[in-house]
Amino acid sequence: MISTRGRYAIRVMLDLAKTDSDSFVPLKDIAERQQISKKYLEIIVKDMVTGGLLKGASGKGGGYKLVRKPEEYSVGEIIELMEGTISSVACLADNNYGCPREKICETLPMWREYDKMVHDFFYSRKLSDLIQ
Repeated sequence: MISTRGRYAIRVMLDLAKTDSDSFVPLKDIAERQQISKKYLEIIVKDMVTGGLLKGASGKGGGYKLVRKPEEYSVGEIIELMEGTISSVACLADNNYGCPREKICETLPMWREYDKMVHDFFYSRKLSDLIQ
């Protein structure tokens, strides 16, 4: 399940994608437009800056802006930054998991196929595709 962190991160990115890319947008403006708590957004955008999705500036004229063009971001990269791996089962979420049933698991191919479909779906969608 995609949590509010992941969903709100996409909304922040969309909000910024719709604005002038040369200007920093104050977080309070994003919070108001998206009807999300500014305090909660502060936590989310901090991780987005650390993860290289956004650039932040403090002080007068400060705020946040995209690092790249909207068409250069996949929805998948945003979700994975905020949520971690998009995997349906533990044995595929962590390469170090070491499931003792891996070699005999009859359901593993199904989970791999499902995870590939989900991955391909989100990574084929660009931020620019969501702008209306």
